Amino acid sequence: MDRIYVAHSKKMNYKEELYKVIRESEELKDYNILLPHEFTNASSNPREFYKELDLFIADVTQAGTGLGIELGWVYDDNVPIYYIYKRGSKLSNSIRCVSDKFYEYNDSESLVKILLEIINDWKENYGNKEIY
Repeated sequence: MDRIYVAHSKKMNYKEELYKVIRESEELKDYNILLPHEFTNASSNPREFYKELDLFIADVTQAGTGLGIELGWVYDDNVPIYYIYKRGSKLSNSIRCVSDKFYEYNDSESLVKILLEIINDWKENYGNKEIY
């Protein structure tokens, strides 16, 4: 099953704004979505973990050093990267060199729609292909 990782800064209210929305969505239940702090507040993923991901979605609503490190690793491993962000956020210019796939959301409903759109785009462009 595809491994879809949703990363974010620890500065945001990720448990309410991301995790709750994702886990309560009927449309997203069929996907293997991994959330970094769902069961622990500690970041404990080893470097090798990122090489096994199929899709990396980064919520860049707020910048974070750990998120930047993860982005560098998945970029280096050729994992497709998509960005999501809440409307009105000031985005870091440095992330543009890693991916140009940006999706804006307003609320829980639009977040779910955007995630489904990203997954569908990823399946069409990367899902059944070898990436080198």
